[in-house]
Amino acid sequence: MRIAVIGAGKMGVWFAKFFLAKDYDVVLADRKKAKLENLKDVLVDLTTNFQEAVSDADQIFLCVSIDAIEEVVKTISPVLREGQVIMDIASIKETPVKTMHEYIKNATVLGTHPVFGPGSHGLKNKAYVLTPTTPQEQAFAEKFKVWLEQEKANVFVMPPRKHDELMSVVLGLPHFIGLVACETLLEQKNLPETKKVAGTTYRMLFTLAEATALETPDLYTNLQANLPELGKIEDLFMVKAQEWVSLIKKKDSDAMIERMEQLKKKLKENDSDFTKSYDNMYKMLESTEK
Repeated sequence: MRIAVIGAGKMGVWFAKFFLAKDYDVVLADRKKAKLENLKDVLVDLTTNFQEAVSDADQIFLCVSIDAIEEVVKTISPVLREGQVIMDIASIKETPVKTMHEYIKNATVLGTHPVFGPGSHGLKNKAYVLTPTTPQEQAFAEKFKVWLEQEKANVFVMPPRKHDELMSVVLGLPHFIGLVACETLLEQKNLPETKKVAGTTYRMLFTLAEATALETPDLYTNLQANLPELGKIEDLFMVKAQEWVSLIKKKDSDAMIERMEQLKKKLKENDSDFTKSYDNMYKMLESTEK
């Protein structure tokens, strides 16, 4: 099987190396020749010609930015044929899937989202979302799901809209919190000292803040601008934050304790696995911060 990976960014290179390790025939394409020059040690075919890359490929993975998907799809669509499968890996699904359907008439389209980064080692225990919208796509998604599960991935099949609603919480809200936390922390004059005396809670917060701020800006901007319901979720976060600020300013210890007890109760009611993680984290914090 020949696999074409379009886009030599971090995830594109990850997929190229992953499929190469599985003994597939791989071609990696990118418009920037300089990127490809730096990848000559990766034993895959390299090209700046997208149409050439996909013409004889069985499966095509679009590993480009969300903003670039339409241009790439328009470029390769004239040479696509029946029997080929083209998958994007964008963190948003509704818009890319509509775009692929608009321009691709011969090949099978499938929206996918590997919910992990380029630092991952294989697919074991990694979440991988598939978003088929037609019977033909559903049929391929079932086959691809079996293959992914053989690689020990955790596979979820759902409509594009449902995916985007979930990602509003899974990606959008943590990114928002991380960016706001990063700006807040960086305005503290004693930041270097805080890192020296930090316990687990602070290190977790700083890790989230730092990881978010150092990520690809266009990816996070697209997520914040396009994920459905994200604005409402972030508004709710601000309301809850202000409620906590009000209790703290009043020094209302009883109300804060009661509120925390209610949070623990709701967590236990909603997700037993989540509660186990919470209990483990609580024990870890107790042992490291006394």
